[in-house]
Amino acid sequence: MNLDQLRAQIDLLDEKILSLLSERGRLAASIGKVKQKDNAAQFVPSREKQILERMTSSNPGPLSAESVAAVYEQIIAACRVLEIPLGIAYLGPPGTFCHLAAKRKFGPDAAMLPFSNIDDVFMTVEKREASFGMVPVENSIAGVERTTLDRFVGSTVHICAECYVDIQHNLLSKGTREEIKRVYSHPQALHQCRNWLRTNLPEAETIEVSSTARAAQMAAAEAGSAAIGTELAASLYDLPILTAEIQDRPDNRTRFLVIGQEDAQPSGKDKTSLMFAVKHRAGSLWEALGVLHRYKINMTMIESRPTQETPWEYVFFADVQGHSREEPLPEALEALAGQTLFVRVLGSYPEAE
Repeated sequence: MNLDQLRAQIDLLDEKILSLLSERGRLAASIGKVKQKDNAAQFVPSREKQILERMTSSNPGPLSAESVAAVYEQIIAACRVLEIPLGIAYLGPPGTFCHLAAKRKFGPDAAMLPFSNIDDVFMTVEKREASFGMVPVENSIAGVERTTLDRFVGSTVHICAECYVDIQHNLLSKGTREEIKRVYSHPQALHQCRNWLRTNLPEAETIEVSSTARAAQMAAAEAGSAAIGTELAASLYDLPILTAEIQDRPDNRTRFLVIGQEDAQPSGKDKTSLMFAVKHRAGSLWEALGVLHRYKINMTMIESRPTQETPWEYVFFADVQGHSREEPLPEALEALAGQTLFVRVLGSYPEAE
């Protein structure tokens, strides 16, 4: 076949794909009605993970498994909104990496609710004024987001899901690189691009602001200014990308948590987030961690944070593999409770790739 004939074949396939997507959307809307009638969970990450695993494992090629997963993640997100309209609170303003994570997880049609701080995201979900919230918890270079961990103390929300976003910093400006006198961005973004800035914009002043999105807002309004921000921010604030991916390290990723009122069902490959405190005596933490070792529970993260009530006393946050409803974790948690002042499951949810 010649080029025109091949393109005609693709056009026919596209029509069939669109018809099937529309049928899937109608079924999703019907599922939403059943969920509302039965008062069933709105967001079921375990089911979504099973769909992704089924499609990638049965993929005949030539598309890669990663490409198939990316396509189906967007299909699932688009159909989810047809089931039940969702409001997603996130750390704003529009154009942040948190906004990007929320759009990827819940799709472009979900109602996005930006807030200026993490505390307000939690509060909105706690008051049920948003279906879910998206908050950062850990960066592969900068470490944990302490504000997010601290906010779990005393909160009623659950962790429903997690996702990872590759951090790609871009230089955004309406002017040329030679015209740039000031570069705005979040302190973390400026730090993660410092070598590139030193080499390529040695004379430009770097100015810290509250977020990469706020930086884009300021660069859009000021001549001679640039921002380090997301591709999403460039689109939202009509800023050309002068140079893409200026971060010093390519392995920069941020982990985000979806918080809500619902517990996630087991998916077969899950992660559980815990919060616990131990007695203020020698060996108490070692004894607590010994429980996890005894039950062969793999811990992937641990972080300590000072309590709000008593100076020099700490609570510990840990991520372990497994679901709190599937052995051996329930038995291990019961044993852990005997070695700690308290232990609380913040959530069990499918482990993201």
